Amino acid sequence: MDITIHASSLPHDDPDASLVFYRDTLGFEVRSDVGKGKMRWITVGPAGQPGTSILLAPPAADPGVTEDERRTIAEMMAKGTYGWILLATRNLDATFAKVQASDAEVVQEPTEQPYGIRDCAFRDPAGNLVRIQELR
Repeated sequence: MDITIHASSLPHDDPDASLVFYRDTLGFEVRSDVGKGKMRWITVGPAGQPGTSILLAPPAADPGVTEDERRTIAEMMAKGTYGWILLATRNLDATFAKVQASDAEVVQEPTEQPYGIRDCAFRDPAGNLVRIQELR
């Protein structure tokens, strides 16, 4: 089989703030932006990697989601326990400095983990955990 990861999805509750974080802070390209208001589906991805994307989507837009589930999703997003993604960079210190200079919440400064990975972590505007590993 020849299977690749084409896109991963993260929820957003403020599409404009998410755009600022993923486009302006992380430097991702905006591949598409459809819908209006808070009901926008935004696809972003790293420059030069057109086959890999993140879909930023309204979390409760699915008509099969119940009101109780919508409340649970909103509560989990507010606590930062609903969505997360793992990114990688060759220069973790420079990336950390750039993201730290934005309004992003720092969860963990660059740290050498006991399992051999050096990484840091932030929360995006929707509360999603964004971990960034250093490529070696």
